[in-house]
Amino acid sequence: MIPAGFEYHRPADIASAIALLQQHGDEARVIAGGHSLIPMMKLRMADLSHLVDLQGISGLSGITIGEGSVTIGAMTTQNALITDEGLFKALPILREAALQIADPQVRYVGTVGGNVANGDPGNDMPGLMQCLDATYTLVGPDGERQVPARDFYEAAYFTAREDEEILTQITIPIAAAKGYAYAKQKRKIGDYATAAAAVLIGDGFASVAMTNLSDTPVYSEDASAALAAGDVESCVKAALEAIDPAEDMRGPIAFKKHVAGVILRRAITKAQERAA
Repeated sequence: MIPAGFEYHRPADIASAIALLQQHGDEARVIAGGHSLIPMMKLRMADLSHLVDLQGISGLSGITIGEGSVTIGAMTTQNALITDEGLFKALPILREAALQIADPQVRYVGTVGGNVANGDPGNDMPGLMQCLDATYTLVGPDGERQVPARDFYEAAYFTAREDEEILTQITIPIAAAKGYAYAKQKRKIGDYATAAAAVLIGDGFASVAMTNLSDTPVYSEDASAALAAGDVESCVKAALEAIDPAEDMRGPIAFKKHVAGVILRRAITKAQERAA
């Protein structure tokens, strides 16, 4: 299918983009790389009269590495996450995850902000950002506010972002993780994960999150605490209790839970090997 007709806007700054969202309300949406929104428009799951392209706004891309945190502009591409050596040294799990997103053609255009902002439960970055305890910066008519990734996702395609707000950057603390891993199982290149897991391990702490196994990404405090204590079996048990997969073309619920356990164990094993 092809999208219904719409009016295209390419503002030069954030204020103009927000003004367009205010003017057109529910009939307008912002677009970054377009890999999430355009397919929904083609399927008529998103029927919009106005499309606000953020590509013309300077200052929304780039990676800044500070002493205790990394800041990533929302329009930074997945390929930039892969190729930035400073980012790899600070947060190597980002490269590992980005390399598993779709294919090179998608990664050259797809943005990290677009991946995290629309609440698609199949996207890879939301769960990873919860694992990393990232914070999103949202800018709207009332100014700027910060929302933790762990509080951002409310249901499939529903988030804490207001309709007139734009996600502009992501801030990630540089954790003293000794081990990390992002593991993913998918049917073919370019497909969403049947199950994916992000794991960090450090001295006295751990963080565990899973992807495409519920209406939202799943960060489990209980699983993280168990893994921090070195109890892998309790970690896996807690993570599987936290997920709520639905049957679809990727398999029945029992199969997805089985795959989730396998993928999480793989991620834990790799993280432990790296930590050692």
